[in-house]
Amino acid sequence: MDSRPAPGQVAAVTGNPRSVDVVVVGGGFVGLALASALAPAGVACAVIDRAKPGPAASDGRAYAIAYASARVLQALGVWPRLESVAEPILEIRVSDGNAPLFLHYDHRELGKPLADAPLGYMVESADLKRALADHAAALPGVALMTGTAVRTLERSAAGVTAELSDGNLIRARLAVAADGRESKTRSGAGIAVARWRYSQTAIVCTVAHERPHRGIAHERFLPAGPFAILPLKGRRSAIVWTERADAAPRLMALPDGEFLRELSRRFGDFLGKIEVEGGRWSYPLGLVHADRYVAERLALAGDAAHAIHPIAGQGLNLGLRDVAALAEVVADAQRAGRDIGDARVLSRYERWRRFDSMALIAATDSLNRLFSNDIAPVRLARDLGLAAVNRFPPLKRLFMRHAMGLVGDLPRLMRGEPL
Repeated sequence: MDSRPAPGQVAAVTGNPRSVDVVVVGGGFVGLALASALAPAGVACAVIDRAKPGPAASDGRAYAIAYASARVLQALGVWPRLESVAEPILEIRVSDGNAPLFLHYDHRELGKPLADAPLGYMVESADLKRALADHAAALPGVALMTGTAVRTLERSAAGVTAELSDGNLIRARLAVAADGRESKTRSGAGIAVARWRYSQTAIVCTVAHERPHRGIAHERFLPAGPFAILPLKGRRSAIVWTERADAAPRLMALPDGEFLRELSRRFGDFLGKIEVEGGRWSYPLGLVHADRYVAERLALAGDAAHAIHPIAGQGLNLGLRDVAALAEVVADAQRAGRDIGDARVLSRYERWRRFDSMALIAATDSLNRLFSNDIAPVRLARDLGLAAVNRFPPLKRLFMRHAMGLVGDLPRLMRGEPL
């Protein structure tokens, strides 16, 4: 007898095993979004999250959600939980230190209907995690299994069996690794990765300021790396300060007053007096790219497949593209009565996502290398390049559409269509 649940339902059992369609390893943004996309399409999911239940602690980070990624969250029904905390990005100003030449993106330059839409939104990490977790928990086709981890994951032609550290067993037709750049699920499947450690560290914090930011995001390229000022709700901005890895520990160890002085030197006074709100955090920067995105009955998504430099704020958006593509591939296979873990189904996902991911990895890596130096001829060339793009509206509009996530072979969810 087939022990799988009816479409969209998690099998309610008093013992082991529990049967679902998909077991998602990792309860972060990507894992929760994927389960939230699949369950309403009749694909039951179990999400395994080693973190214990409770409010998400602040980690200092805030995320840029591109316009197309916001469409995904709207289609999933998550966006109503974020509307009150998401700050629209209306303009982006890119400059090379104190050079007079710059690049300015303004959503109004895109023409109808996009002129009425923001380029994207800023959402703080804890707010995003809470919204996704609360939404997923309310779906009947999602089982959130928190405070436990996958001890073993067996994959075969017959299916997937996950043994959890709390003793539970999960049986499924497909496993998804959404457990981050150091994914144990990926390494357990024997999938190799290409790695690169940048000699940079990201220092993140939130500042309060006297003057309103007016929804303008600033990206300034300094010799050590990009310095981003990103609009949050109220008179607040998120800071992503890329610094040399050997200098970051000294900056992080400074007393509050001295840290604020160093921050203010880079921030400037255009928003008036600033104060650091809360703590400060630092994150070493690196690049990770998996050699393969799929294996037998396994798909990689989010940072488990690719982790990139934060220079353009596209890491989460890349993960949400994975979610939209994988959800579409799996849902289409389910509707057609096909095995959702079949190699031909998974190869469609890999073909769809691999080129796009590699292109963005190359772009962000090249941008960081180009702008994170102070060689005079290179600095002049890049300043002239920024000015040239700024003065050529067709090219600038294309770059804005890229920033909004509207270029390429978009999954239905990213086009604003139902799954």
